[in-house]
Amino acid sequence: MSGHSKWHNIRIKKQKMDQIRGKLFSKLSREISVAAREGGGDPEMNPRLRTAIERAREAGMPNENIQRAIQRGVGGGGAEMYEQVIYEGYAPGGVAVLIEALTDNRNRTAAEVRSLFTKNGGSLAEAGAVAWLFDKKGLITVEREAIPEDELLLLILEAGAEDMRVADDSYEIVTPPEAFETVKGVLQAKGVPMTSAELTMIPKSTTHVEGPEAVRVLKLLEALEDHDDIQRVYSNFDIPEEILQKVS
Repeated sequence: MSGHSKWHNIRIKKQKMDQIRGKLFSKLSREISVAAREGGGDPEMNPRLRTAIERAREAGMPNENIQRAIQRGVGGGGAEMYEQVIYEGYAPGGVAVLIEALTDNRNRTAAEVRSLFTKNGGSLAEAGAVAWLFDKKGLITVEREAIPEDELLLLILEAGAEDMRVADDSYEIVTPPEAFETVKGVLQAKGVPMTSAELTMIPKSTTHVEGPEAVRVLKLLEALEDHDDIQRVYSNFDIPEEILQKVS
């Protein structure tokens, strides 16, 4: 898990650069619109929309942009063109890759995703090939200096968390999807600062790769995350920290 958290922190830094280019705001706006179309424009009644709005605010998206995206969704202005598609594949070394995309042209996106896999030494797989290797979970990270371990553990277990792991400089809290909002709310109420909080896909097992093969895995993941239609990329890699830092 800790390797994935380090990669997640690297992705956060990269997203700040994406924000400068406008790419991150575009992806977040699309997610908000589709969430509003599918579940309504009230974030209190629509968990997916609430999460999308929180991500947008964390990225610094202006509130007027968020409201426009919601209105496009509930009003059907453009949001109905997009559909969610899941792609599955393998990176070099047999590393599993699970992709969530929002696209207005399924055939175009599939061809482009396949091309990215091929160019970076991977392969696109059939539906169901790797999805079974992942579980949907809530994942919350808290800096270790923010709160004593025993105090935090007591808080989250009472709120419904299922696990907490201690990394080098942070706590990694894992929750069932249905307890995610409750655990997060308890931490907010207690004033515990969170580095990140999201519903994600956590691998049941990992595949170890290192050296040039590990670099190719990370380059493929970066290429996929750069694609305009791709919202999230999950993987079960186990890569040494020094390679993560080098590639970042």
